[in-house]
Amino acid sequence: MSDRRLVRYAATSARLVAGAAVAAAAVVGTVAAIAAPWPQYTAEPVRLQTTPAPSDTVLACDGPLLALGRSADSASGLSAAAASDIVSGPADAAASTGSLSGATGSSDGDAPVLSAAPRDGAPTAIAAATSATAASDDLVGFAASACRPPLAESWLVGGASTTGANDLIELANPGSVPATVQLSVYGAQGVATPPSGQNIVVPAGERRIVPLAGLLLGEESPVVRVVSSGAPVHAALQASLTRVLLPGGVEQVAPTAQADTRLVMPGVQVIETAAGQAGTLLRLLAPGADTTATVTLVPVDAVGTAPAPVEIALTAGLPTSLDLSGIAAGAYTVEATAGAPIVGATWSTTGFGEGADFAWYAASPEIVEPSLVAVAPGAGATVVLAGGATEAAVTLTPVEGGTPVSATVAAGMSVSVPVGDGVYRLETTGPVRAAVTYAGASALASYPLWPADAAAAAVTVLP
Repeated sequence: MSDRRLVRYAATSARLVAGAAVAAAAVVGTVAAIAAPWPQYTAEPVRLQTTPAPSDTVLACDGPLLALGRSADSASGLSAAAASDIVSGPADAAASTGSLSGATGSSDGDAPVLSAAPRDGAPTAIAAATSATAASDDLVGFAASACRPPLAESWLVGGASTTGANDLIELANPGSVPATVQLSVYGAQGVATPPSGQNIVVPAGERRIVPLAGLLLGEESPVVRVVSSGAPVHAALQASLTRVLLPGGVEQVAPTAQADTRLVMPGVQVIETAAGQAGTLLRLLAPGADTTATVTLVPVDAVGTAPAPVEIALTAGLPTSLDLSGIAAGAYTVEATAGAPIVGATWSTTGFGEGADFAWYAASPEIVEPSLVAVAPGAGATVVLAGGATEAAVTLTPVEGGTPVSATVAAGMSVSVPVGDGVYRLETTGPVRAAVTYAGASALASYPLWPADAAAAAVTVLP
C-alpha cells in the first residue's frame, strides 16, 4: 500500500471516529436534556374584581280582587270586584308608585308597582303589602298579600280547576322589556304543558290573567310552575270558591321561589268543622324524584299538645294532599321535611256555609339579616315567628315611628306577635321564618314574609 493511500485511509478513519463521537455526544446530550428540569413558565390570567352597580328595587303587588264572567256579553271577561288598600314604606325611600295594566281593560283593574332608586351605592330597602275585602253575590271574603320582586321561576301551590272554583293566575311584568312565560301544571296525571300556557307574552309594565281551568280542567290539587324568559315576572294566584251558588271565600296565594327539602308554614289556623268535612289540607309535590315527607305540627305560643309527626309518600310529579282536620283546633306551624326538594302549602277554611272564607298558607323562607316587612290593613293582624335550631330574639320596629315589639322564639317553637298595619324593620339574632296571618269569623288570610335582597356581591371578570 502506497503512502498516499495510507494517508487517505487514516484520514477517513479519523473522520468516522470523530463523527461517531459527535453523534454519541448528541444522543447523550438529548437524553440529559430530557431528564433535566425544563424552565417553567406560568401565565397568570388577568383578573378584575368589581361590584355590579346596584339596580332599582322593584316590588309588584297583586292589586284588586278580580271577578270572571260578570258581563253578559263576555263569559270570559274580567272586572274589578274589590279595590285593595296598600301600605308601603319607609317614606324616606322616596319610592315611586306606578301601575301594571292590562288585566280588565280599565284602570280599576290595575295593580300597583313600586320602584326605588339605589342610594350610596346600595339598593334601597322598601316593603309593601295590600289587602281587600269582597262582599258581593259572586265573591266574598278577605285577601291579603305582600308586594314582591319579580322572579324568573316560581311555584303556585293552591286552588283548583273543579266545579265551583274560579281561580286566576296573574303574571305581571314590572320590567322594561317583554317577558315570555311558560306554565306547567302538575295534576293527577303528572305534569302537563298545555298550549294555552306556553309562550305567553307579558309586555313591559303590564300583566296577563290566565284562568286556571283553561290550563287543565277538573284538577282538585294542581301545582303550577311558572318560568319566564326575557324578564322576570311577578306570579300570583287568586283562588275563589262557590258552593252551590254560595260564595265560599277568596285568597291571593303567594308564590314559592323554589323547591326545598324543608318547608315551614307559620300560623296555620285549624278550625273545627263538622264531621266528614276536611277543613284543613296540606298539599305537597315532589317535582323531580320520589321521596317521603315527614309532616310536623307545632302549636303557636305552645298552646295545646303537638300531634305526632306523620309520614307521607310522594310520587314524583303527582300532588298529594294530607287531611289535617282531625287535630285540635288552634294555630300551628306546619313543617314538612323530605329527602328530595318539594313545594307545598296548607289550606284552611272558616267553614262551609254562608260567610265562609279560606286561606292558603305558603311556605316561608328563612330570615337572618335585618329586613323590612309590611303588614297590610286587616283586623287581627299577627306576625307568627317560627324558630330554627337555636333560640332567636326578634324585634319588630315601626319604620315611621312607634314602640318596637320584641319576642323570644325558642328553638323549634313558634310565637305570635299582634301588630298593626304598617312597615316594620325585622331584626333577629337567629334564623326565623315568619308570616302575617289574619283570623276572624268571616276573614282568613296569610302571606309569608321574605328576607331583604342581599346587596350585590363582588364578581371576578376574566378576559
